[in-house]
Amino acid sequence: MNKEKLLKKINSINKNSLEETLEIEFVDIGNDFLIAKMPVTSKVHQPDGVLHGGATAALAESVGSAASYFSIDREKQIVRGIVISANHLKGISEGFVYAKATPIHKGRTTQLWEIKVTDDYENLISHCKLSIMILNKR
Repeated sequence: MNKEKLLKKINSINKNSLEETLEIEFVDIGNDFLIAKMPVTSKVHQPDGVLHGGATAALAESVGSAASYFSIDREKQIVRGIVISANHLKGISEGFVYAKATPIHKGRTTQLWEIKVTDDYENLISHCKLSIMILNKR
């Protein structure tokens, strides 16, 4: 499947989900990465007008989980996030944030993904890690 069709498929899966609510859009994919973007608007602000860390973590978990999902045998397996950590390094109040997930470890039953969240100018906003558990479908 070519890149455009794959991205369209990933984005279509997210209907009626948190990803749709947060307006997360998957924008690029390669052999060892997946990138999604999210608009920074008042919908994802803390009361003082900057991006909420929980929204950032949701973006990071969304892109990391999707990247993991496309690295397994989807006919036989599912993925579940089990631990996410996020170091928030810089505030942002408008524009977009981009989350790029790259694998640190892809094992048989667990995976570890690094997710770097940047702004429109490639400034690092948050550095996240996501642990994934791979389960067999029932």
